[in-house]
Amino acid sequence: MEEKEYLEHLNQLWEKSWPAHLPRKPIYPLGEIPLTDYLREWARQTPDKACLIFYGTELTFKDLDDLSNRFAAFLDANSLQKGDRVAVFLPNCPQFLIAFYGILKLGCVHVPVNPMFKEHEFQYEINDTGAKAIVALDHLFPIVQSVKDQTSLQWVMVTRFSDFLPKEPTIPIPSTLLDPGPDCPGAMDMMSTLAEQDPTYLKVDVGLDNLAALNYTGGTTGLPKGCEHTQRDMIYTAGCAVATGAREEGPVANPVSLGYFPIFWIAGEIGGVIAPIFSGTTLVQLARWDVEAALTAIDRYQVTAMSGVVDNYLEIMEYPDPGKYNLKSIKTAGCSSFIKKLTPEYRRRWKELTGSILKESSYGMTETHTVDTFTNGMQTNDRDLKSKPVFCGLPMPGTFFKIVGFDTGDLVPLGQEGEIVIKTPSLMKAYWNKPEETQKSIKEGWLYTGDIGMLDEEGYLHFLGRRKEMLKMRGMSVFPSEIETLLGRHPAVAGSAVLGKSDPEKGEIPVAFIKLNPDDAGKTSAAEITDWCKKNMATYKVPVIKIVKEFPLTATGKIKKEELRKDLEKD
Repeated sequence: MEEKEYLEHLNQLWEKSWPAHLPRKPIYPLGEIPLTDYLREWARQTPDKACLIFYGTELTFKDLDDLSNRFAAFLDANSLQKGDRVAVFLPNCPQFLIAFYGILKLGCVHVPVNPMFKEHEFQYEINDTGAKAIVALDHLFPIVQSVKDQTSLQWVMVTRFSDFLPKEPTIPIPSTLLDPGPDCPGAMDMMSTLAEQDPTYLKVDVGLDNLAALNYTGGTTGLPKGCEHTQRDMIYTAGCAVATGAREEGPVANPVSLGYFPIFWIAGEIGGVIAPIFSGTTLVQLARWDVEAALTAIDRYQVTAMSGVVDNYLEIMEYPDPGKYNLKSIKTAGCSSFIKKLTPEYRRRWKELTGSILKESSYGMTETHTVDTFTNGMQTNDRDLKSKPVFCGLPMPGTFFKIVGFDTGDLVPLGQEGEIVIKTPSLMKAYWNKPEETQKSIKEGWLYTGDIGMLDEEGYLHFLGRRKEMLKMRGMSVFPSEIETLLGRHPAVAGSAVLGKSDPEKGEIPVAFIKLNPDDAGKTSAAEITDWCKKNMATYKVPVIKIVKEFPLTATGKIKKEELRKDLEKD
């Protein structure tokens, strides 16, 4: 089948499967204009509305517009120009948004830096981008200070959690946020500097297609790569999320979202930095996940939308006194199955507790600005959870998928596995400073992901794992994601990570690292889980079981399989 015919057939399937209540185009509340113009306009229309609530401190749209103007003016006064890179070395806090919008207003390039980085990782990203300036949390200043002379940095600004923590918090504050930070010699204080700064700055022509951000990949295969993204990518992603997130019952009267995903991570950036300004709604921001803080926030501020990992929802459902908090305001709940996997039973329990339906989040990558599919409207009879894992749903409006052979590049028939290839308006423009890597990954506008997937006979996308993770056992394909999903159904399993191990007779065998629920630790043996697997999986999928106390995790909650592989190679 020729590509044109293949895509036309897929379009027909997508049209047929598209939920009737969802629009087929992105929704732009104020038009296709830069995100910074969204902030200016909401500040004009709703100046006193809270755009951000941080443990009780409220930052209005007017406040954020003014403070980001001052940040842009500060950059301008210090000779930064359009295209210059500015690093942001912060966890979740209001200052992150101030810096983000100030950077974009001057036409500079936002470079989020993982606050869990150590010296070597930090130095690599700063030098790769050539960043001239950085905003850092005071607790992270020692890392900046230790390597600053070996980087391109010209000046350093610091800020503190205490700058925005209220005297009388409305949400429990984690004790670590109250710890006094170190002295920061030679660094400027962000908030006092902005208070003295004139908010006027050189107005530059900043368009939708100018480079706006360098979002770095996780670096699980080699050194991280900076993905070049624009404000057009940002508003397309947000516009699609608004369109495909529409409720069949109609819009919520007073939408309030809860955000605690790390906002240096692109998925967290979308929900915690871009979406509130794009939609003109209120975000209750937490510095990190804390179940009591989340419950208090939902109850006090009548949160209507939240996203998290399955483990977060389990903590809420298993909280000792859930009746203490009113959770009925929640209308939209999205989740990601990183360690614990979403199951029909978890969905049933969540529906009983809140009245809302727990939905698996989308498939996406940093290269595509991360939101490429949606699953809204596909939960009838748990069809999404009962189909071949991982069910990813339909492509966002304007996004296209195809499945090709890894070695041949030829189109693969529906229902068969191959490489997931994406074409989307939010595709990165290039890998920063890596033209050869860019040419390998992007061909004729299509991104070759390296992910194994399948488009089924109805056009739905299924993610099966990374090619490098797929196992071959006596010629049979074994997908770690499928085994992990099945293990998630065992009542004692809190989470799992499956890797392959060489075997002289079988080629490869699956090995499952398993973390048990606290009540089952020491009671459930590897042999018991193996017996369960034999009853619930095809023989060739049954893994060798290794029970661990904890998983090594990235800052975004994903399991570091490369660390587990080191342990496996020692056996």
